[in-house]
This record gives sequence, C-alpha cells and structure tokens, in this order.
Amino acid sequence: MLSAMPGDHSVPLGRIEPSNSLVTLEKLAVNAVMAGCLPEYFPVVVASMKAALDQDFNLGGHAATTGGAAQVIIVNGPIAGRLGISGDAGCFGPGYRANATIGRALRLAVRNIGDLIPGVMDKATQSTPGRYSFCFAENEEQSPWEPHHVTLGFPEQASVVTLAGVRGVHNTIFTSGSGIKWEPGLEVLHGFVSNMKAGGISNYYQTGSGAQLIIVLCPEHAVEVSNAGFTKQDIQEYIFKEARMPISELVGNTHYGNHNWPDWVDEDDPDYLLPIVRSQEDIAVLVAGGEGRHSSWMAGWGVTRMKSEEITGI
Repeated sequence: MLSAMPGDHSVPLGRIEPSNSLVTLEKLAVNAVMAGCLPEYFPVVVASMKAALDQDFNLGGHAATTGGAAQVIIVNGPIAGRLGISGDAGCFGPGYRANATIGRALRLAVRNIGDLIPGVMDKATQSTPGRYSFCFAENEEQSPWEPHHVTLGFPEQASVVTLAGVRGVHNTIFTSGSGIKWEPGLEVLHGFVSNMKAGGISNYYQTGSGAQLIIVLCPEHAVEVSNAGFTKQDIQEYIFKEARMPISELVGNTHYGNHNWPDWVDEDDPDYLLPIVRSQEDIAVLVAGGEGRHSSWMAGWGVTRMKSEEITGI
C-alpha cells in the first residue's frame, strides 16, 4: 500500500480530533488495507484525509456529534475513470469496490486513529449509513456543465477530492407527465425547494456558522435544467432565493435552542424569510447517477466547511 506514495511514510499529515493523535501514511495505510483498498486507491485516501484534517472542516465536531453526520468523498478528474470510482448508476450504494473501500478507509482511519468509537467519543444518537462508507465520483461525461473541481478553480486535468460533512441524503423525484404545473427544468428546481422547506432542516438554524448544502442532479434532470437555460450559478441563485423559511416557523422549533444566525437576520420580524444557507456560494451543484428521474440533495452539518484537495502521487 505504501509503495503507491513516495516519500517518508513516517512524516505526519497532521493531528486528528478528538484524540489529537498524529496521522501518518503508515497508520493510514493500515486502515486502507483493512478496508480492502487496492494500492492504486491510496493517493485518494491520503488526499481525503488531508482535507479532513483542515481546521475549517471541523472533523472533531461533526464526527463526534449526536446528529450523526457523515464524511462524503466526492472525486473529480481523470483518476475517477482510471480507478473505477463510479458516478453512474447506484453510485451512492454498493457494487463498486473503489467507492466502497476508499470511503471505508477514511472512516476506519477516523474511527481508529481519532478514537471515534460509537458510544464513547462518537456520540451519534442513531448515526447514519454514511459513517460506514460514502464515496462517489461526479458523472462528468453526462454533465452539461463544467466539473465541480473546475468550478472551484482547479485545472480540468487535475484529480481532486472534495470532502463534506453531511447529515444525510434527501432523495427527490420528479416524474413529469400530466398535471405538472411547472415548466421543464424549473420543475426540478422547484421540487428541490419544496423538499427543503421544512422546519426540521438544521441548515436553517446554523446559517451563521456557515452551513452548506450539496445538490446532486441525475443526468436526465441536469440536461433538462440546462436546456431550460440554467447554468450552475443560476441554480445556486434560484435555490438561495427560493429555499427560505419564515422566522415564525423556526423560532421555538427543533434546533432553535442552538441556532446561530448572521447579524443581518431580523429575528424580531416573524415574516422575515431566512435562507437555507448564508450565501449562494454555499451551494455545491453536482451531477451523478444513472438512468431515472431521481435527484438528491445533502444538508451539511452546521459547523463545517467543504474542503477540496488535489490528489498527488498518481
């Protein structure tokens, strides 16, 4: 496993919370072997851990929370096809060794090096299947827009991981057909918004902490939205403008006791419409999946920021 990465394997990548233990390539390789990774997967695991150790990612916060947030690895660039990291049919689920073992390697490392044992330092009330393994690639071939890593400013030929702390996956279906009152493309975006307008969505209570979210359009929906004239920036703007809840439905509800709102929020106005994120840039727009009219979105854990890392040693 270590042969896949050149250099001194004992040099620490950093310290992992909450154990404050040093993370080295040697320790990471042990967990990658236990996860079933092939050696060629290891650079992806290393890049994912580097992203996880970024202070703004706040791994020690969302990996230990009672809310059970998961760490999702999103892979962009040529390495996805080369290693068989799927962004096609069923990419969130089983059936792809690279997806399963890369995601599992990170989770084992978080558990074993970070001492995040369920019921001990991992305090998740119910947890989430994403804490077993969660890794997929963007379906760049079927996306009508530029890949996510290019949007972030990386070269198109770069291979990049983006790591996010998410609470779960909200499947949203748009079948079209008779009785649909929205135009093609707009129907999909409105469906996302209607799915997001719920007082129990924790993003609304943590906008001041920088809570983010991820939109994952299936290829069919992505083409419809693109054909309707929407760019990725347009999608961000639409979601930011429309996915809002009145203060009156949030005060005293669910996570309100731990809310953190920006200074510009008028808490005294019951009709004030609070956006689901602090700014439209806090919405990531991706394309993934296979045939069918199912898309999804992921609410970010409140106090974490998505982090991207270029994969080296490949």
